[in-house]
Amino acid sequence: MSRRVRRKVARKGKGNVVSSFPEIEDVVADLEPQGVVDWRSLPDDTVIQLLSCLSYRDRASLSASCKTWRVLGNSPCLWTSLDLRSHKFDANVASSLASRCVHLQKLRFRGVEAAEALLHLRAKNLRELSGDGCRKMTDATLAVIAARHESLQSLQLGPDFCDKVTSDAIKAIAHCCPSLNKLRLSGIRDVNADAINALATYCPKLTDLGFIDCLSVDELALGNVQSIRFLSVAGTPSMKWSVVSHLWHKLPNLIGLDVSRTDIGPAAVSRLLSLSPNLKILIALNCPMLEEETSFSASKYKNKLLISLSTDIFKGLGSLFFDNTNKGKNVFLDWRNSKSNDDKGLDEIIPWLEWMLSHILLRSAESPQQGGLDNFWVEQGASLLLSLMQSSQEDVQERAATGLATFVVIDDENASIDCGRAEAVMRDGGIRLLLGLAKSYREGLQSEAAKAIANLSVNANVAKAVAEEGGIEILASLARSMNKLVAEEAAGGLWNLSVGEEHKGAIAEAGGVQALVDLIFKWSSTGDGVLERAAGALANLAADDKCSTEVALAGGVHALVMLARNCKYEGVQEQAARALANLAAHGDSNSNNAAVGQEAGALEALVQLTRSPHEGVRQEAAGALWNLSFDDRNREAIAAAGGVQALVALAQSCSNASPGLQERAAGALWGLSVSEANSIAIGREGGVAPLIALARSEAEDVHETAAGALWNLAFNPGNALRIVEEGGVAALVDLCSSSVSKMARFMAALALAYMFDGRMDEFALVGTMSESVSKSVGLDGARRMALKHIETFVRMFSNQQAFAAAAASSAPAALAQVTESARIQEAGHLRCSGAEVGRFVTMLRNPSSILKACAAFALLQFTIPGGRHATHHASLMQNAGAARVLRSAAAAATAPLEAKIFAKIVLRNLEYHHLEHTV
Repeated sequence: MSRRVRRKVARKGKGNVVSSFPEIEDVVADLEPQGVVDWRSLPDDTVIQLLSCLSYRDRASLSASCKTWRVLGNSPCLWTSLDLRSHKFDANVASSLASRCVHLQKLRFRGVEAAEALLHLRAKNLRELSGDGCRKMTDATLAVIAARHESLQSLQLGPDFCDKVTSDAIKAIAHCCPSLNKLRLSGIRDVNADAINALATYCPKLTDLGFIDCLSVDELALGNVQSIRFLSVAGTPSMKWSVVSHLWHKLPNLIGLDVSRTDIGPAAVSRLLSLSPNLKILIALNCPMLEEETSFSASKYKNKLLISLSTDIFKGLGSLFFDNTNKGKNVFLDWRNSKSNDDKGLDEIIPWLEWMLSHILLRSAESPQQGGLDNFWVEQGASLLLSLMQSSQEDVQERAATGLATFVVIDDENASIDCGRAEAVMRDGGIRLLLGLAKSYREGLQSEAAKAIANLSVNANVAKAVAEEGGIEILASLARSMNKLVAEEAAGGLWNLSVGEEHKGAIAEAGGVQALVDLIFKWSSTGDGVLERAAGALANLAADDKCSTEVALAGGVHALVMLARNCKYEGVQEQAARALANLAAHGDSNSNNAAVGQEAGALEALVQLTRSPHEGVRQEAAGALWNLSFDDRNREAIAAAGGVQALVALAQSCSNASPGLQERAAGALWGLSVSEANSIAIGREGGVAPLIALARSEAEDVHETAAGALWNLAFNPGNALRIVEEGGVAALVDLCSSSVSKMARFMAALALAYMFDGRMDEFALVGTMSESVSKSVGLDGARRMALKHIETFVRMFSNQQAFAAAAASSAPAALAQVTESARIQEAGHLRCSGAEVGRFVTMLRNPSSILKACAAFALLQFTIPGGRHATHHASLMQNAGAARVLRSAAAAATAPLEAKIFAKIVLRNLEYHHLEHTV
């Protein structure tokens, strides 16, 4: 149990420990003479304080540990406040909690089901009620809540619109709750005079009233609520401002007025400020008509503050509250820390001001038109949100954190954020503040702070600051939360941080890999958002060799395959497939590759995902199959699972798709076609034509994979003939001569060499005499065109000066110079079979001098020391007796110079590998 207390301790520097709860530590220290705590000996008040610092779930869990703690866990002081937003709350749960909620005074809930379940709590002493997600709440539900809780002093519903709530419900609230002093409702269609007059008549203590984002509010009736001190009509369109300015200034107690996001103009603002005797603050943020009047200034109205986009907000607050314009950005914090804080007026004004500002800023950040606020966000908005994050009001802190998470995002779909805004947050110490909130025991704060950290971490500089401030450890810890929303946002933070190569190791060291894998199993059937983020983070981590191995060891293969097989949400499918692709290509790649392929249902699931209607899913599934096809057993298993047909169909459908999908579709066919049986099947299923189409793509990466697949297919004479018949010679010639990619040009040349080394001719002669003659004529023209471009390609790598030196002397230095000029670096990653190597050796005897030179050039690439598979190729050639053929080619009087020199180099390469092997 001691671990629960110790998790509240944060280290700062080496050896310095700062406790969040020193009074608990003092008691524990007295009971810990030998490093062992007898928890049963803790005083009751210490246990109660400990329980008060935990979430409701943890509190209930810890209370169940013994009879004494169960009694203490039911103490009334622990149940004066409840936040049920993160929990499933229905009538059954409410009934089970009812015995503890006799003294409940403050409650926060989410959704209409929770609202209807409130009645079962029997919390007759409830004073404050706050709900969100109330779009489906009806008049009946709200009226019954009001009738059952006559002691309500504060009722807040929003920021979601209460579409189905009407003025009838407001009248019911007025009749049932005479002690009401605060009422804030969002998104009501019509607040009529009868409802407002009922509040004025039956709620004499009502001082704080907000009808926010309502479509219509009766301005005349609001003038009858004489008790009102704070009023908000923010976001309410079509207000009659001439009526407002001639009436509301007569409200005798009005101190604060919020008209933000409305069409109020300078005339109405001026009249309200000049004629309202007690009005101190008028908030008019994001009011276009007011901001268009650049000459308007409120400085002439003494002891009154106008907050707008064009005013210096912090300076104004400092002047009004402290008579000091130099308070800077810490005005709210200074007020909270002030020892002489006994001004009752400020005690009311500042909490209201914080609440309204947090709401306005969040709404403005959510607006599609927020781009017009660029200067405001960088110069004042970010600082305001950071200041509000330090409020003593939890809901203000949450909204401020949500505002930070929202206002930096430019394009949610492409995870694009505004760097200027992100760095403004970092510059004002926002990262440390957010991480502090993320360590709170309040799950609502944890969730919103983690969301802000996640979004800000898209910026590399912010991500670095988060890591340096210990944010990775905090997010890894939050990812283990039993609260799905907290875990989801923490996983999102790890996803964004894991983009940076420098953070992947730290995430693994903090236990992030295991936490992410556990998340998938924990929420496998109920959490699309958390699953997508967890799979996305694992996909990024799996692209690192060390982390990839750790993902596999942590059970990641099973978890990700489970998602690929069972989850229907496209975002999860895409990230799971991407993670499996990276696992198959990194870490102990042979082991990981085999492990993914051997996981039950993995290959079948990925084949099925290539048929997804979502392009991203198809792309990642094809990429995973491509990587998995490097393993011989996987290659055949993919084919057995219908992979050939699925991937041919994918290639046929992606002519207008993104280059990424085209590359992976061709790449997967390339990988499968390494097997001659699969190669024949691909040709038979119609795979030649779409690969030729992809070879004509404008993307370099697509050139390479399409050329590689066609090279493999061309090994088979039947496929070679199909390539000719489908117009593939022209496509390969274009690649060979003009592709930006050397590898694409190289493999296109090899495909053409296979096609015209003579083996296809016999296959083409099958048929009637007239058909054979026609094919022969057609092949002759294609052969001449192919050989011409093969010759041109090989000569591009023939440095004439180096060749002349090598011809005059076979000295190592001269041959090395030729090798350096001819080398295609990426060709060292190609792995050929014995049959393929044997075909190039045989080609050295071909009557065509061009094919001889091409064969020698290919064997040079495959055997250059340092190439990934050079030793393998040398061994195949040694076993096939290639040295004799190479010596003959190097000495042949009629052979072209290129063939002779390249053959000499290949002989030296074989000698080198032989010596290496014997040593």
